[in-house]
Amino acid sequence: MSSAVQEAPTMDAFFGAPGPDPEIVAKARALQPLIREFAAQGEADRRVADEVITAMKDAGLLHISIPRRWGGYGANFRTFIDTVAEVARADGATGWVSALLNSSTWFVTLFSDQAQEDVFGANPRACVSAVLSPGGPFVQANSTKSFERVEGGIRVSGQWGYGTGSLHADWSIVPVKTDEDENGLPINSLVLIPKADLEIQDTWYVAGMRATGSNTLVATDVFIPDHRIVAIGDLAGEKYAREWAEEDNYHASFVPVAEIILSSAQIGMARGAIDLTLANGAEKSVTYTVFKHAKESVVHQIELAKAQSEVDQAHFLAARTCAAIDSAARDRRPMTLQERARARMDNGQAAALSRKAINRCLSINGAFSFAEINPLQRFWRNSETASRHALVHPELGAEVYGKVLFGIEDPVQPF
Repeated sequence: MSSAVQEAPTMDAFFGAPGPDPEIVAKARALQPLIREFAAQGEADRRVADEVITAMKDAGLLHISIPRRWGGYGANFRTFIDTVAEVARADGATGWVSALLNSSTWFVTLFSDQAQEDVFGANPRACVSAVLSPGGPFVQANSTKSFERVEGGIRVSGQWGYGTGSLHADWSIVPVKTDEDENGLPINSLVLIPKADLEIQDTWYVAGMRATGSNTLVATDVFIPDHRIVAIGDLAGEKYAREWAEEDNYHASFVPVAEIILSSAQIGMARGAIDLTLANGAEKSVTYTVFKHAKESVVHQIELAKAQSEVDQAHFLAARTCAAIDSAARDRRPMTLQERARARMDNGQAAALSRKAINRCLSINGAFSFAEINPLQRFWRNSETASRHALVHPELGAEVYGKVLFGIEDPVQPF
């Protein structure tokens, strides 16, 4: 009888889905020193430094899941979240921009083949930003959105807030009402607009995620051809406009992808906070106690263990969602309603767990956590801001999932 210890199965073996591509994840890890170097400058400038964007482009890290057909890695979404998490581990805002530019650029692959040719055929390194919600507090109160049906397309005017990554994008995707159904309710579509046809209004003055440059996009009487218009309902129902679809990622589910990418940066920020705690907080004294080093205190040991466990749980939930997305895409099948609802639930929980872990790190590090020279406070502010995104709201995610589990046909989330 062999006395060798049997190796435990990996998380990916448990999920029954491919794991991340380690070479792509390693490229992000290799850029961490550069990302950290420019993190404070990015916050001051309210945009990720061009040096960092260029380095990520050169490493292919803004085309992680773009099909190989267009020169991207064509990597699965597990690789996507693990790579973005490594970027965010160095700086949360840079990770958030990376997540949004990657996902928004992937959205283009669900548009018509001609739209894809417009974007990637003209520029294989093209990046795309996206605004999926119809508006927000940074859109002017007197703003109106209008469209006019013309031959071959529509003409659009409007303003859209929260344009994350738009400062680095060649194109932007925005929502527009393009029709009405038989009941007079709006039919909303996503439209693809080149950067040259948009104005960016400088409206992003916030407490956290300052470097994301999530400004307001403005279009004035812009013509959009029909091949660059897709109905949101079709995207949500996985009825995509693309014809050529020989790679798995052409079959990934739009809404779960749009959700899960948002928790990837949160996981990375929590890991970054733990890194700082191990590097700096562990050696600080615990004031008014006998402990010369925080790492000697049982209270601090327990808090760190809980923080690490919470990050591990968050990663597990995000990885499980990616396994469902990647498996369904590989099998060329739509995700089930329960899989989609669970993805929304898991995404919210992953963000909440990551935020909780960061707050534990603040307690371990004490009041110095909030010093401007301490990167920990930047992780905290960025996490507190990003974790309030509508698609990561944990209570709403729980309500969506609970209704589906009970079989209640009263959707909280229409798509």
